[in-house]
Amino acid sequence: MDVIATYALRLGDDSLILGQRLSEWCGHAPALEVDLSLANIALDQVGQATHFLNLAGELEGKGRDGDALAFRRDVMDFTNCLLVEQPNGDFAQTIARQFLFSHYQALLFEQMAAVKDTRFAAIAAKAAKEVAYHATLASDWVIRLGDGTDESKARMVAGLAWVWRFADELFAMDAADAAAIEAGAGVDKSALRGAWDSRVDAVLAEATLARPAPHRATTGGRIGRHSEHLGHLLSEMQFLQRAYPGATW
Repeated sequence: MDVIATYALRLGDDSLILGQRLSEWCGHAPALEVDLSLANIALDQVGQATHFLNLAGELEGKGRDGDALAFRRDVMDFTNCLLVEQPNGDFAQTIARQFLFSHYQALLFEQMAAVKDTRFAAIAAKAAKEVAYHATLASDWVIRLGDGTDESKARMVAGLAWVWRFADELFAMDAADAAAIEAGAGVDKSALRGAWDSRVDAVLAEATLARPAPHRATTGGRIGRHSEHLGHLLSEMQFLQRAYPGATW
């Protein structure tokens, strides 16, 4: 696959897998308001995925559209970061995952909305408005749980500790990222780290939470080295297309 197509694919896979993961909360969230909030975030993520995966298929030039890329690839062909495929755990772990990822996406799409490639810029400009809300919602819940009861604080601490090892991969750069920047489509993700740290640390301070201890970075998602969790997620997400190939409705 062309490196620019790979870049679009990664963006789409991130949003698709997180959207699928969040959809698992539908009907199971701790309150109706939260249920609706998580469902809406999931829909936003799937919408972003549709745009980026359709673009990846167009750039690839092999006749695959977004649906084909979403439902007819095997687990090792997915290029999402490891953070988004992690299990929901309890509500605090879901919020911790969303907190880290949404602030990353907010910074990424703010920058991408100004790139020369109008296809990437247009998707990013729309997505930037959505993920700004996602980041605000997640931050509010980090503060409420962290500065709440002893139980909620302990769960928030545990949730952050679980997801923290996956944060470094968000900012890792490789040849596909460099090629996308050269082509006027990509963003230097490594340059976003300082702003991300500042945003995250400010919320943690308000939540009376300590920044988790540094973990050895867990990486590999961008090159198809995934955790066991992704295979289980895809078996559910892709079941219908696998059972009835080419079916339409």
